Order: sequence, then structure tokens, then C-alpha cells
Amino acid sequence: MTGLPGTATNLAQSMNGRNEGLPPLLEVKDLHTEFRTGAGVVRAVDGISYTVDPGETVAIVGESGSGKSVSALSILRLIPDPPGRITGGEVLFAGRDLMRLSEEEMRQVRGSEIGMVFQEPMTSLNPVLTIGRQITETLEQHRAMDRAAADRRAVELLGLVGIADAARRLEQYPHQLSGGMRQRIMIAIALACEPKMIIADEPTTALDVTIQAQILELMQKLTRQLGVALIIITHNLGVVARYAQRVNVMYAGRIVESGAAAALYHNPRHPYTIALLRSVPRLDRPRQARLDPIEGQPPDLTRLDRGCSFRPRCRFAIAMCAEQRPPLAPAGSPGQLSACFRSHELDVTAGAA
Repeated sequence: MTGLPGTATNLAQSMNGRNEGLPPLLEVKDLHTEFRTGAGVVRAVDGISYTVDPGETVAIVGESGSGKSVSALSILRLIPDPPGRITGGEVLFAGRDLMRLSEEEMRQVRGSEIGMVFQEPMTSLNPVLTIGRQITETLEQHRAMDRAAADRRAVELLGLVGIADAARRLEQYPHQLSGGMRQRIMIAIALACEPKMIIADEPTTALDVTIQAQILELMQKLTRQLGVALIIITHNLGVVARYAQRVNVMYAGRIVESGAAAALYHNPRHPYTIALLRSVPRLDRPRQARLDPIEGQPPDLTRLDRGCSFRPRCRFAIAMCAEQRPPLAPAGSPGQLSACFRSHELDVTAGAA
């Protein structure tokens, strides 16, 4: 491959986690996104803040409806309006506030500086265009390549993501490829213009377990090799344990716990994180051990009260939880944050129990 940023410095920074001393690549500050519906206003993203460093992998974890995907789409300003709109906050990417850019400037950011791997490749790829055209179109638009140069680059990209016989594959259509190959195509498109960051929204949801592992290993290898930052959105805590360096746990549009992946696994400081960990099958548990599911249902985001949104499902709730929302505050390990009034009282072994 030519022209790809793959220095030893980038690789070392990526493998070591946070790049101390360097400014964050992405800063999300108090981001708010809402949808106006017949039932009321849904605050899908309700004041989240976090950072992503150059070369770092950050996971956003939570149940369906927690706001994970909406937060990612908000970064790229892809919220459909109406009914949705971004109502507040800043998204600083490489020093620029994406919320203040024109639509034309945002089109240059999407694909060129920030790549996106969507959840379902069959619906994300255009069924009437060849694979080659869908890759070269991005290169022609953002890199001003002629068709011949774009074709050569497309062949290189397919080789990079592990697709054999690349020249022939460029002439095929999405329906002629397997789910795993289609997702590799989506990764190739995301990498085409050498972005600084990739957002992967549930990239393995539609794939079988074996292919899921291959895709995740591929993404980890490529982001480390190329020094690309990665935001991976998932409900799979196994993905977090193996691939992410930092984790943001979301519930009802808010981040309720944040910190290094190892800290969240070994010393969770929020009841929701503990509940998520307890509901995951583990090979090191006795075979007769039963899963501990999270009781109740996710909240109706049009009817949230002033208290903690996880309170109705929480076994640790107290009277104060009904009166106000706990702030995201330091708890547990250095750099770990939790939005729970009882974060310092929780059993440190609860996540591993």
C-alpha cells in the first residue's frame, strides 16, 4: 500500500491506549439530539461528553434504544430533520467544531476525514452499482483521482481487507457477495480516503459468530496498522473486552459510566454496568449457573422524570435517586466516572460475580 499513514509512532500510540500529551482527535461536549414525535419529544442524546485520542479505540455500549447510534450519526450530522435535530453541544474534530460547518464542508469531512461502517452492509451498499463503482466514487469525489487511478486504489483496498481476486470482485454487485465480504467492502470504503477516524456502528450484527471474529480482528489490525482512531458501537461486551481501550456505557441517552475497559470489567462503578456484565454468558462460570437478566424494560424517553432513569430497574436505588439525576463523577480507578450516588458503595467484585 502506498500513501497510508502507518508509522511506528502511530502504532505504538494506538497500542498503548491514550496518547498522553497530545490533544484529543475528537471532543464531544454536552451533545443533545432530540426527535419530535406524536407521543412527545424524545431526547435520544441527552448531554453526552467524551473524547477520542489519535489512534485510540473507544467503545460505546448499551442496550437498544440507549442512544448509541444516534450519538454517532450526530457527530456526522446525519440526523434526519424532521423529525430529529441536534439542539446543543459541540463536536470538535481535529480542532474544528463540526456543528458550525456548512453542509458542503461536512460533505468533505464525511468519508474523507471520518469514515463510517454501518450496521447492515446489504442495506448500506447500493444494490444497482458495482462494488468497484461504490469504492471509486468516494476516491474521485474526495481525492480527485481519475478513473484508472481510482480503480488501482480500489484493488489495493480490497487486498488490504482480505478479499482475494480483487479485480473480479470490483465488477460484482452486493447481492453476489456473502455478508462477511460485504462488510469487508464497507470497511474498504471507510478506509479509502485515509480518514483519521472510523465510526463502526454494530459492524457484526448481521454476521455469524465465526465471521464476526474475522471482521473484528480485521478492524483491530487495520486501525493499529494505519494509526486510525476507532469508535465502535456495540451491545456485545465481549467485543469491548477484546478490542476497546476505553468504554462509554450509555443508558437513556446519557453516559452513565466511563473509563478504561479493564477498569469497567474488574471494578464497575454503576449498577447498569454491573447488570450488563452479569447478564453475559461466561466460560469461567459453573455450567449450572444461570444468567442474571436485567429486570424491567428500558424507559420511555418521552416520560423521563427528574430522577435517575435507571432507578426503576436498579436493585441499589435509594430515595435520593428519585429526586435528582446523579452527575457523572470520579469513582473507582483513575479516569473512571460513574453517574451513581452509591458508586463508592458497590461491591467491587460485582462485575466478575
